[in-house]
Amino acid sequence: MRFGVTGHRILPPTIVDRALRHWSSVLPVGPLLHGVSNLADGADQLFATHVLAAGGTLEAVLPCEGYAASLLTPESRVRYEELRRAAAEVITLPYPEPSDEAFLAAGRALVDRCDHLFAVWDGHPARGMGGTGDVVTYARARGLPVTVLWVEGVVRV
Repeated sequence: MRFGVTGHRILPPTIVDRALRHWSSVLPVGPLLHGVSNLADGADQLFATHVLAAGGTLEAVLPCEGYAASLLTPESRVRYEELRRAAAEVITLPYPEPSDEAFLAAGRALVDRCDHLFAVWDGHPARGMGGTGDVVTYARARGLPVTVLWVEGVVRV
């Protein structure tokens, strides 16, 4: 079974704790764990790090060449490079640079490659095309099981 993730790029600490506790309680440990991530800041990198720490296999679906330049901080770019190198498989979509179209295509490609999606999501519509809300909508339209990990009352930055 392949588990995918979509989520916000900036996460309040309460949400980070909730997601990590949930994944630790429901996901297998070791080679049975297969995670799929776009390796964006926030939820994507958090999940990818969890998968690898649990001894699982990581698959990265990247929106484009030069994707690292779209990440928010130098630290997240370093983590991205580490995770990309640690991934068992890296798929880079044929977009020349970061764009909303590339992000939406990568979210859809991720959904198409997994059996269950975790959404670290506040439930609000995407702020830009290809955001978390769009990926969740696509997953639900395809009948993919989606587990939303958020704490009611926590406001996204």
